[in-house]
Amino acid sequence: MSTSFLDRVTDLGHRRLRADRTSRDLFGYLLVGPGIALFLSFMLFPIVFLIYLSVTDATHAGTVIGGEASLIGVDNYVALFTDTQFWNSLGITWLFVAVSLLAKLVVAVTIAVVLTHSRVRGKRYMRAIVIVPMGFPEIFRVTIWRGLFSSARFGPLNEILAMYNGAVERLVGVVDAVAFFVTIEAPGLLLVDIPVAWLGGRWSTFLAYVTTEVWMAYPFMVIIIVSALQDVPMELHDAAKVDGAGYLHRFYHVTLPAIKRPVMFASILTAAASFQQFLVPWVFNRGGPGRQNELLLVYGFREAIELNEYAFASAIMVTAIAFIGMFMWLAVKKGRLAEGVN
Repeated sequence: MSTSFLDRVTDLGHRRLRADRTSRDLFGYLLVGPGIALFLSFMLFPIVFLIYLSVTDATHAGTVIGGEASLIGVDNYVALFTDTQFWNSLGITWLFVAVSLLAKLVVAVTIAVVLTHSRVRGKRYMRAIVIVPMGFPEIFRVTIWRGLFSSARFGPLNEILAMYNGAVERLVGVVDAVAFFVTIEAPGLLLVDIPVAWLGGRWSTFLAYVTTEVWMAYPFMVIIIVSALQDVPMELHDAAKVDGAGYLHRFYHVTLPAIKRPVMFASILTAAASFQQFLVPWVFNRGGPGRQNELLLVYGFREAIELNEYAFASAIMVTAIAFIGMFMWLAVKKGRLAEGVN
């Protein structure tokens, strides 16, 4: 009797525990339900609908809203992968990502090292100044940089080049005044022909894109790298000093390995953002000259809005999503950023 009674009590306790666990699970699902609904509404559904559009013959908004689009299979993808403009856009996009990422790493690491060096005074105020670009709207920053790269004779950068030419000529004039027996003129190699059409050539335009992207993105990387540098144990530097290691040797063998994972994390995020860059090329010159610098998102936007090829543009965007996803998966996997995360 006592054994049967204890079994019944134990069984009743297990049932109550299961009921309590079930109620807690249901309550947890209710709490995360709104977030899941928002994710499905604003993230998953647009991607699924984009994939659907990419296999139809939709041409403009009316065919999409009115349900006039018909399924045509992978014809848009076949046309996309045989389009030379797609391969040009894909190539220039990856080149833009690589060059801008390398420049951002150099700039951000250099600034972060300065901001954490023990001999630098006023680091608190300098850090505040560094993040100033993050406080302005992106369209405002892009528009300002477009003005800086104006091809006009009295544009800001052309005026700086004019001042440089004037400084070279004055310096040569001083040397000429000192040298009595020879006449010295400013060598042409040291002078710049102005005005420079910054947005008139392919590679000068590409340089303008990269410069603007670096200026807009470096504060984010500086914040992460500064935080990583502050966590590097000083004992490692002291031990390296005892072994006779110089500053560069310590930086390469102590500092860089210690901040590798945060730097890789920041690099992956900023590289993905660069791959999706739209405002810079569009506001500057719409990917010109002659569509030579048309980044992938600009290419898709133009196909959809200007050429009324919604289905073809959807195929472009699906391909862009696939490339971004593959890049981030490979970067996280090869960089081992998920190790130790449960």
